[in-house]
Amino acid sequence: MSDQDLQALWLTARLAATVTALLLLIGTPVAWWLARTGSRWKGPVSAVVALPLVLPPSVLGFYLLLAMGPEGLVGRLTQALGLGLLPFSFGGLVVASVFYSLPFMVQPLQSAFEAIGERPLEVAATLRASPLDAFFSVAVPMAAPGFLTASVLTFAHTVGEFGVVLMIGGNLPGATRVASVQIYDHVESLAYPQAHRLAAVLLVFSFTVLLAVYAWRPAARREA
Repeated sequence: MSDQDLQALWLTARLAATVTALLLLIGTPVAWWLARTGSRWKGPVSAVVALPLVLPPSVLGFYLLLAMGPEGLVGRLTQALGLGLLPFSFGGLVVASVFYSLPFMVQPLQSAFEAIGERPLEVAATLRASPLDAFFSVAVPMAAPGFLTASVLTFAHTVGEFGVVLMIGGNLPGATRVASVQIYDHVESLAYPQAHRLAAVLLVFSFTVLLAVYAWRPAARREA
């Protein structure tokens, strides 16, 4: 592979790792709230979380581009803070990918938290554990398979993004040109062998991580 291909792969891995880490911080409390709340807002919040699953990436990318542009609310805020504009930067890719990959983190975590039930938390409360202590000492260990699934799906989904990252990041070598965009460039220039090599790397990677997850989950259930 060429230096540009390797650069695109490194940028993709960096983006996916950053987005996964951020969504663990953002998505965990959201998933916990959705799993336990009886609020009338649960339906609307769940719909907003799941929206990227059905919304065309170009639509999401377009509205994010407007919001982060010079006349958008986010764009004005980042400029006022001296951060400049997010579109066509790595920071913009991170923000867009966080929105686009949100359901891949929240929904598996929500299912894992719901599967715990109330009994373990009630037992923790009788032992005088605070809600925060019960969450970290009981809920998080019991939801470990959900955390693994959510993290892997989020990472893999971010690796495969195309429409949103192209809309927000453009095609700047070394800055926003991720692997999916690099493959598109190869195909557009009829460089099929180069496109095939890079696509094969992503295919093998995606299959390997998913195979590892599905092989680990039955083993984890047997140990439980």
